[in-house]
Amino acid sequence: MTRPVVAGLDGSRESLAAADWAAREALRRDLPLRLVHAWEGLPDDDGDAELPELQAPQYHARRALRGALDLLNARYPRLYIAAEQVRRQPGPALLAEAENAELLVIGNQGTGGVGGLLSGSVALTVVAHADRPVVLVRAGETVADEHLPDGPRKASAATPFRDVAVAVDTGRPCDDVLDFAFHAAELRKAPLRVVHAWHVPLSKGVPGVEERTRIRTAAERELTELLAPWREKYPGVVVSENLHEGRAAHVLVRAAGGAGLLVVVGRRRRRTAVGPHTGPVAHALFHHVHRPVVSVPHD
Repeated sequence: MTRPVVAGLDGSRESLAAADWAAREALRRDLPLRLVHAWEGLPDDDGDAELPELQAPQYHARRALRGALDLLNARYPRLYIAAEQVRRQPGPALLAEAENAELLVIGNQGTGGVGGLLSGSVALTVVAHADRPVVLVRAGETVADEHLPDGPRKASAATPFRDVAVAVDTGRPCDDVLDFAFHAAELRKAPLRVVHAWHVPLSKGVPGVEERTRIRTAAERELTELLAPWREKYPGVVVSENLHEGRAAHVLVRAAGGAGLLVVVGRRRRRTAVGPHTGPVAHALFHHVHRPVVSVPHD
């Protein structure tokens, strides 16, 4: 079964940027795009809302979806795009959409309020509980932002892609994360920057130079061994290994600078339906990184 790329819309600048990013990704993957606007205030059928207080929100919801569909159809004529309004709360609606999606793309820092998809905890809940990769895109993200500048500060959509950055923890399962990252780099013909944060355990106190060197050397060896089968699977992807000493959240936010796409590691699949928790590393990246961030679930 062909899974579409799904983009959630709420009419915000963030969700429009997310839909545009999703359209480009769907073209790269040769997949259809599905646009979804979810609002529990919609009438049961395709008719108009009877209550006056619901008529204006319904009009704006339809206008947001139709406007995005018209814009993307004009901008990407080779892409098949479907659009639907769903009579359901945004969070549950997007989680249901993610079940049948190749990936779900939503705006980071949405409008909130009536009809808003990303009212704070809603977005984090979707990211924390979705069983498929979720991409968060900030307002203002354009096709040129994915590419290297053509000269000093000169944006371009015709230059090579910026590198893809992936954060890995060698002590945890990350096959799904690495597969997504390598494939994303392969699709873009872009380098892959693998970032790993290491630190001296607090139990060791203040280590000497030899102990610190030993820990770093072990971290380098583990990272190289982890990547070896993926280099074989994706021989065309140029990989750089980047090890930084420090706590993961701080290291990864700094290391994300300049990347065209950041893949987040460490989001375990949640077996309960309570809470929006995503972990401190993912939380820091969602709030402080201005590039599109991908959260890939793993067991």
